[in-house]
Amino acid sequence: MDAVRTDFLTKYYGKARGIVDVSLCVPEGDFFGFIGPNGAGKSTTIRILLGLISPTQGTAEIFGKNIQGQREEILSRVGYMPSEAAFYRGMKVKEVIQYSARLRGRDCRKEARELCERLDLDIEKKISELSLGNRKKVSVVCALQHRPELCVLDEPTSGLDPLIQREFYAILEERNKEGTTIFLSSHILSEVQRYCRHAAVIRDGKILVSDSIENLGQAHAKRVTLRGVIEPPALEGIKDVKKNEEGISFLYGGRVDVLLQTLAALPLADVNIGEPDLEEIFLHYYREEQ
Repeated sequence: MDAVRTDFLTKYYGKARGIVDVSLCVPEGDFFGFIGPNGAGKSTTIRILLGLISPTQGTAEIFGKNIQGQREEILSRVGYMPSEAAFYRGMKVKEVIQYSARLRGRDCRKEARELCERLDLDIEKKISELSLGNRKKVSVVCALQHRPELCVLDEPTSGLDPLIQREFYAILEERNKEGTTIFLSSHILSEVQRYCRHAAVIRDGKILVSDSIENLGQAHAKRVTLRGVIEPPALEGIKDVKKNEEGISFLYGGRVDVLLQTLAALPLADVNIGEPDLEEIFLHYYREEQ
């Protein structure tokens, strides 16, 4: 069964574009990355998935159930962490966490206590006394304490220090191994590449590509670095040329045998041909659409 499925999901705010024909399929148990810069349509898609806003057209399903008709049943199985969480500033951290658990009708005290310890969260402080990073920790606990089957996380690590980020992802990996589906919206490519198995790239409200991380990293280009020459070889499929005093580097999307034959005729001091990282692939897809 698919944990998340959307078909031609479209949302307009008046005449302004939100998302257009977004079709996604996230298998149950997947660790899925939803990649795009601010304003690409990530949060709009998530809000439709959670029933917070209605689509202009198209359908969205969670665990095979339509979010428009079965919202309450669906949300009982989902943990959501918004990009910017707002809490009652006069409440203590422990009161917010308890309040969140009571809204779900669950006794989450044991799980909440363990999460707070792992995230180094002081539950006696008031929300008004917390930094952005500590408010993020509260949001993590509220999203995960009821052990949801699907975690929907919108830019979850902004504001968290590196050590807490590492612990946060350790928690997600543990949950994922236990069968929890992770839907991670992010513009931090290194996070997606390190933790996700599949990802979709969205730009200007439209899905550019959706595939496995492995295929996304290998589908289009090699990163070629040459020393001893100052101009790229005369080949089709060369993009993103970078030059320095020692040589050049570029992305190459053509046949590798043609590349090697061409390089063999050049006075090279050194050559390196490798896989580009996901950030380069991400930028490659964006440039292709411009």
